[in-house]
Amino acid sequence: MRKLIISLFFLFSATVLFAQEKVNLSGKVVDTKGVTLPGVSVLEKGTVNGTVSDIDGNYTLEVRKGSTVVFSFVGFLSHEVDAKQTATVNVTLEEDVIGLEEVIVVGYGGMKMKDLTSSITTIKADELVKTPAGQTMQALQGKVAGVQIVNSGSPGSEPTVRIRGIGSFPGSSNSSPLYVVDGMYFGNIDFLNPSDIETLSVLKDASASAIYGVRAANGVVLITTKKGSLNSKSTITYEGYYGIQVPQNVLQMANSEQFVNYITQTGSAADMTFIENAMQRYGRSRINPLVPDVNTDWYAEIMKTYAQQQNHSLSILGGNEKTSYSLGLSYYNQEGLLESDNSYERLNIRSSIDHQANEWLKAGVNFNVSNGVRYIANDAAWFNAYHAVPILPVYDDENYQSLVTEGISNASNYSSAQLLGYRGAQNPFLSLAYNNNRQDIRKILTGIYAEVELIPNTLKFKSNYNVSMMFLKARDVGVPYFITNSTNRQLSTISSSRTTDVNQFIDNTLTFTDSYGKHNITAMVGQSFRDEWYDYLRGYAEDIPLSENSWYINQSNSAASKTVSDNGERLYGLSYFGRLNYNFDNRYIAYFTLRREGTSKYQEKWGTFPAFGLGWVASEENFFQTINFIDYLKIRGGWGKLGNDKIARQDGANTTNPIYVAVDDQQINGTTTTSTFGYLGWETVTGTNFGFDADLFKHRLNITADYYIRDTENAAIPVSLKLQSGSILRNVGEIRNSGFELAASWTQEITRDLKFTVGGNIATLKNEVRDLYGQEYLNSGSAEFRQRSEIGQPLLSFYGYQVAGVYQNQEEIDADPIAVANNLVPGDFRFVDQDGNDAIDDDDKVFLGSYFPNFTYGGLIGVSYKNLEFSMNIMGQSGNKILNRKRGEIIWTNDTNIDAELAKGLWNGEGTSNTYTSASGLRRGWNQNFSDFLVEDGSFFRIQNIQLAYNLKGKTLLGGDMPDARIFLTAEKPLTVFKYNGFSPEVSNGIDRQFYPVPSVYTIGLNLKF
Repeated sequence: MRKLIISLFFLFSATVLFAQEKVNLSGKVVDTKGVTLPGVSVLEKGTVNGTVSDIDGNYTLEVRKGSTVVFSFVGFLSHEVDAKQTATVNVTLEEDVIGLEEVIVVGYGGMKMKDLTSSITTIKADELVKTPAGQTMQALQGKVAGVQIVNSGSPGSEPTVRIRGIGSFPGSSNSSPLYVVDGMYFGNIDFLNPSDIETLSVLKDASASAIYGVRAANGVVLITTKKGSLNSKSTITYEGYYGIQVPQNVLQMANSEQFVNYITQTGSAADMTFIENAMQRYGRSRINPLVPDVNTDWYAEIMKTYAQQQNHSLSILGGNEKTSYSLGLSYYNQEGLLESDNSYERLNIRSSIDHQANEWLKAGVNFNVSNGVRYIANDAAWFNAYHAVPILPVYDDENYQSLVTEGISNASNYSSAQLLGYRGAQNPFLSLAYNNNRQDIRKILTGIYAEVELIPNTLKFKSNYNVSMMFLKARDVGVPYFITNSTNRQLSTISSSRTTDVNQFIDNTLTFTDSYGKHNITAMVGQSFRDEWYDYLRGYAEDIPLSENSWYINQSNSAASKTVSDNGERLYGLSYFGRLNYNFDNRYIAYFTLRREGTSKYQEKWGTFPAFGLGWVASEENFFQTINFIDYLKIRGGWGKLGNDKIARQDGANTTNPIYVAVDDQQINGTTTTSTFGYLGWETVTGTNFGFDADLFKHRLNITADYYIRDTENAAIPVSLKLQSGSILRNVGEIRNSGFELAASWTQEITRDLKFTVGGNIATLKNEVRDLYGQEYLNSGSAEFRQRSEIGQPLLSFYGYQVAGVYQNQEEIDADPIAVANNLVPGDFRFVDQDGNDAIDDDDKVFLGSYFPNFTYGGLIGVSYKNLEFSMNIMGQSGNKILNRKRGEIIWTNDTNIDAELAKGLWNGEGTSNTYTSASGLRRGWNQNFSDFLVEDGSFFRIQNIQLAYNLKGKTLLGGDMPDARIFLTAEKPLTVFKYNGFSPEVSNGIDRQFYPVPSVYTIGLNLKF
């Protein structure tokens, strides 16, 4: 309690230091070769009292008697000296290989960074928590080369994560990676608070992932949560922030005047009548009497100006000589931007205990409980807001009073475009105000392990049992309302479901580690069993009471409307695996794994998946010692094969066709039935990776580079059926992803107080279809917005016409046989005649681009001066395309609004535009053909994160120790620059029909460590 009172007082008081007896230290600082080191930081620990060594390595410093003096220099290990008396202390600093001795978690164990031959990137906790996010993977955006993360602003939503592209035909499998949290396997980690994470590693290539088997074909994300340590006093840590989310890059729609001008240019008499109806009902504008006195900005109406977001985490870590422990409690809350029930709230409780029972037995347990509540807004509101006409107000009190007078039940004061004569209601508030979608998400993770030292420091056996349980209660209620005879919901509706998902895993491993002279060997064999099952129960009913306490199916007054569906699945898996690591003299590294995978999912029960990696630490060779500027250089390569079981068990078609046969001049009716079923198994992913790791200039510059090829063989693709329509999935396709990745960082200590870090990463990606089982192409998407997969092209590329411009006058029309043949007029699109036959047909369609970015990048700048820190992250991508489908759906909804850019850019006479068609042209079928008019550049640049922090460490107040404190301000996504005509260029599948925009987030936070 005393520390707590002091810490609160500390926030408003100055720090007072009390003088103690002083001693003088002096001496010289050199490296292991005896070379003097200028600029070495010499600092009294826990204070700002310090100096730096001069050009000859000499230093002098007066400190408190009994204090600790820390010598530190970039590229060298820190060295501490106890100041007991005035003395000459010469110090030798050893080179630091910048984490190469650090052990990171890999499959079923750990390896030193210097022994890795695979492409693995590790992110520490302090980098993750810089991003105010409820989902852990959101914090990785732009930080790992080759990992694409597409976020959504919807509270509680998971980001789309792709590691080195997509290797399966979309729609047939899941492209997300495998998440391994403290040894337990997950398909997503929405239950995990980023503050609970100690380290996160991304295994990108097949040689690293293969040890995890068929669930790891899309890469692996390994996460270790915070643990206590032996022989350490208890530390209490609080981490928290409060912030606001602000909509950014809000799409501008045509206002009432622009809309009326647009309708006038279309020449549509019906639409002009609707405008007249609006002026009669709501009056005329005083500024322009030809425009209704209503000018609704629907995006401004349905969106809040800001929404709050907060996170609080409290943890206790510690341990004695035999037991270490970790306890944590965290709370996260995020409001949504929409004016509706739209939020996400989560409470996490976690604990872990590791106990050294005796010299040969160690055991432990992990426990994590997550309780979340999510209110999901109806995304249709975004689509409706785009199309809703601005001459319609949010509310229509005249209609409401009329309904009340008539005694209409559930009368609503919201407006409807049908009151003006339009076909649809258009008002987006109908989907927000009269729908309530709630999810209660409870997840429990429990793991227990025992580790037995069979031969001390040589042979150990470890057994793990992990179980995860997810209980999802979902309820979607539609509340009745009435505006017009066509805009209403007469009866309330409820859809309620229960999902139970339980996964159990038992892993047993035997690990041997030993050294023979310069030979270092680690061998591991293991066995894994998994039992996964889920149950799903859904019910539906109508006419339930309006009180939320009665929102249950049994409360329905309509027995006939009640329906129920029930489903479930169970899957078993059994695997045997082994790994051998060999290191000779810290120069030559070899890595081999083999996994025999069994599953109950497919008819083919077993598969064998090998992998290996080789590495050469060239900087350890004698001839390399003369190259002074290269401190460390490792050249590595790897190859691996593993299965992918994220496709369906089987696929098939059962078709019955009527036939009519004449027998003796009489018609005989009958049917023919054809049954076709596929024989699906796992896809096979083969990955090859070459790369190098280098430290240069006294470890100031760190470089990692990789080139990879990732082939998916036996890809499940649709195959057309013979002698009948339709298709089934078969393992006959091949898809390749390849690319280059580069990450580099420079760390420099300019003075004892001033340091900086600059870093960046880039990645390329080429996604390519290589085999379609003899089929020329595969079509996807709708006929109006075609996507096509063809050999040599990326998956699901957009496919249509290229626009060469707009016909400007009648002379251009008359001179073009295509325009004459199709009765075109000035203001219509001119499509490229690819084959030059004076006709526009399917042969003139071309590939218009893919939603896969072919280039991504990220960067960081970090500067620290004394206790002040500044950091900034940037990111971006290019080469991807976005289908602006919301603009293209004028095909079906041509009596609605259009965006402001289109309204201002429409062709309206010769020379006015060579990009946009005329207003009337928007409604003609010729211009509605799918073309690159609707396929836009998805490239963007973003300032991802800016943080300013101040650290207060080792302070005392009124004779008592103060807790270490860190106060910070963060701006997340404050600036995004792009050309795309939408809220955000982050569109997971490249098709923008309606999606939740990504906001900027501004936070203030405090960390305390007692």
